[in-house]
Amino acid sequence: MAKSRNTLLIIISFFSIYVIWGSTYLLNKIAVTELPPFMLASVRFISAGILIFIIAFILGIKLSITKKQLLNTTIAGFLFLTFGNGIVVWALKYVDSGFAALEISAQPLVVLLLMRIFEGKKIETMSVIGVVLGVIGIYLLVSQKQLISNEDTILGMIMIFACMISWGYGSLFVGKADLPSNYFVNTGYQMLMGGLMLMLNSYLFGETWSLPTDWSFKVQYSLVLLIIFGSIVAFTSFNYLLKIVSPEKVATSTYVNPIIAMGLGWYFLKEHITTQSIFAAIILLTGVYFINTKKKIIIYSRFRK
Repeated sequence: MAKSRNTLLIIISFFSIYVIWGSTYLLNKIAVTELPPFMLASVRFISAGILIFIIAFILGIKLSITKKQLLNTTIAGFLFLTFGNGIVVWALKYVDSGFAALEISAQPLVVLLLMRIFEGKKIETMSVIGVVLGVIGIYLLVSQKQLISNEDTILGMIMIFACMISWGYGSLFVGKADLPSNYFVNTGYQMLMGGLMLMLNSYLFGETWSLPTDWSFKVQYSLVLLIIFGSIVAFTSFNYLLKIVSPEKVATSTYVNPIIAMGLGWYFLKEHITTQSIFAAIILLTGVYFINTKKKIIIYSRFRK
């Protein structure tokens, strides 16, 4: 029975990081058209962290953590949220949401290379095939001159790649670090610390803050969805998966997210989807198959505490 519940929880968690996170590109794109990027990300994560602590307190979940765990959640918050997400939100001012998601789909390549460099992990043949397909898909994406015709777009692409490295290293760090045993509490501390650092960035970059009452309804609605589903639900699922499955398996979400992001961006924001982008998406999804071909998810004991 316990094994069945665990399998169901894994399936639900993968659904969260595949589908819900895929929709966050659209929501961030909507919000960043009116709000400064670091302010937007800061409000999102600080609000999510506070809500998590309130819910945990009501449920009687212990919130106290050690100094080492606080340091590790701060490091993770920086890698995932302050840099890994905050810069992506900034880049969305210059890059279409579907385009950004497609570029980020190359992250499994980054994760595998980082695992090879820092852990000496052998890259399996099927994973190599999947990554190669991912690289081909990315080449088809970035070689479209009509989509990358200005310098701001190119800068956005470069910064998104830097975010992929930060997120990939964060995935390896979280897999081994001493963190709060409760995934919900772990997420709360990462959200709060990452959000506070984003607030500092917002101040340093001289962003102008505004009250929610000054925002349009669509921005208010987007922030609520980002806080509840994109942050609390999906990020808790992400932290849970990092502890029980290999990082490269979790990174396959970056192959599915673009499909969701492209479809939503096209439908709601009228973003242009080229035939070449569709071919790129098909190739990237094929890469998911090759990276995740085994019939059941392999659970690595070294990722369990």
